[in-house]
Amino acid sequence: MLDKILPDKFYKILSEKVNIKAVNEIRLRADKPVIINVSGKMFYLCESGVTSNVSTCLYASKIMIEDVIFRASECSIYSVNEQIKKGFIVTDEAIRIGIGGNLIEENGHIKTMSNFCSVNIRVPHVVKNCSLTAFPFMVNDNGVENTLVISPPACGKTTFLRDFVFQLSERNLPYNVLLLDERGELDCGINSKYTDKIAFATKKVGFENGIRSLSPDIIVTDEVGQDEDIEALRYASSCGVKILASTHADSMETFNKKPLFQQIVKEKIFKRYVLLSKRNGPGTFEGIYDENMARVYHSYK
Repeated sequence: MLDKILPDKFYKILSEKVNIKAVNEIRLRADKPVIINVSGKMFYLCESGVTSNVSTCLYASKIMIEDVIFRASECSIYSVNEQIKKGFIVTDEAIRIGIGGNLIEENGHIKTMSNFCSVNIRVPHVVKNCSLTAFPFMVNDNGVENTLVISPPACGKTTFLRDFVFQLSERNLPYNVLLLDERGELDCGINSKYTDKIAFATKKVGFENGIRSLSPDIIVTDEVGQDEDIEALRYASSCGVKILASTHADSMETFNKKPLFQQIVKEKIFKRYVLLSKRNGPGTFEGIYDENMARVYHSYK
């Protein structure tokens, strides 16, 4: 999938001299070193693979960056302009490409982006069984507990969500699952016989339409971060639909200080909180907490 969007030289090095399955991110910045995130660690790309020595690294050009975006859009920038206005493109293979450049506004609305100067290519991975540590705390005789997965960026939240949905299907637990795939990257590699999907909709619209039309038992969604997202969670909970979601924070202390979540924590909508980090690589379990923020599992156990 990377061969379709990367400069040929860079892809050849990655495919022949790097464990491409361990590559999480590829960052290209105009006239700056190409940076590769491999298993949570940052390296420069060089002729022989990856290196920590900046003197031997390869550089990206503005033309390369424009070409990546052009290829990712399947040769039609206009067709993905709605995504570009939000700062990213998602390919058919669920590769998410964050874009840096000049935002063009008109009457307070973003029209497009121009003068592209950087891309952050986030490579999706299917990591089978990565949710199993948390699974017994999230699923019991009463069903699936409302769960929020918490971690910094690029620490395995989306991978965890994918695997949890897979595990439900693998165990033949007949819950109708709705993936609300707002950015088009959540369903990569999910092989579940009980899953429906709504993509590229806001959580408010996706939750309301999905509950009304698809009658899910569980809604799985990524990156809760706005007031209207919280209202969508409340709406689903009031309808009796279980929720599996994620958000960004680097610790429970940081999470508990975020005004967005303070009220929903008091309401105890979520019965489980799963904290991930990249301390030992992306997806490291730091702890599992109940609705009272009491730790029920930690990594030092």
